[in-house]
Amino acid sequence: MQSIDLKIRNSRGIELASKLELPEATTTYAIFAHCFTCSKNLNAVINIAKALNAMGVAVLRFDFTGLGQSAGEFSETDFSSNVQDLIDVAEYLSKEYKAPKLMIGHSLGGAAAIYAGKQIVSIEAIATIGAPSAPHHVQHLFKQSIDEIKEKGKALVELGGRPFTISKQFIDDISSTDMEKLMATLRKPILITHSPQDTTVEIKNAAEIYGFAHHPKSFISLDGADHLLTKNKYSLYVGRMIAQWVSIYIE
Repeated sequence: MQSIDLKIRNSRGIELASKLELPEATTTYAIFAHCFTCSKNLNAVINIAKALNAMGVAVLRFDFTGLGQSAGEFSETDFSSNVQDLIDVAEYLSKEYKAPKLMIGHSLGGAAAIYAGKQIVSIEAIATIGAPSAPHHVQHLFKQSIDEIKEKGKALVELGGRPFTISKQFIDDISSTDMEKLMATLRKPILITHSPQDTTVEIKNAAEIYGFAHHPKSFISLDGADHLLTKNKYSLYVGRMIAQWVSIYIE
């Protein structure tokens, strides 16, 4: 397998730190959207990519603007900019390597994967992991600061033990999304994976996404897993299941 470090410039001119992992016999290309305030180097992301690589799927994982090793300010991003980053990365792959056919997203990245996957013509299938049925679901992570954000325009909040500046623009943007409306016109196969024990994004979100989606749609329960898939057996399992599932939709 070949592992290539990339700097992909998005449509706003910001460099996104990326890693493209190519199996010797590549069958298709996939893009991975990491979870809210996470990075491409989360252990679960690496394991899922590894499992996909073993089954011939090349994976490009990258850091959203302002996160991980990417340039830019997180405080100036929102859900729409995450979606645009995915579109920009897909365009880069199409020009420099091969057009991606599979979009994978974890948590809020899963919601972004659905929104971007609908817009990117080459994407033929979408897979989500612990995704919310409405992007504004993430507000509960900093609900104690919502009033301050709305009053002052932004606030410093602690997420996962790290400080992040959340702007009113971010709140307004996620509040304006409508997953049900978007999925009413989505005609691409979708795989929804979720843990019944997920305490960050409850399992009812998976049921709602499944209800919004048109067939072909599939669901896999990750019984016993936590939201971040911290146990290796779950992330490796997810990678293998996605690769098996997508094989009937992508040649």
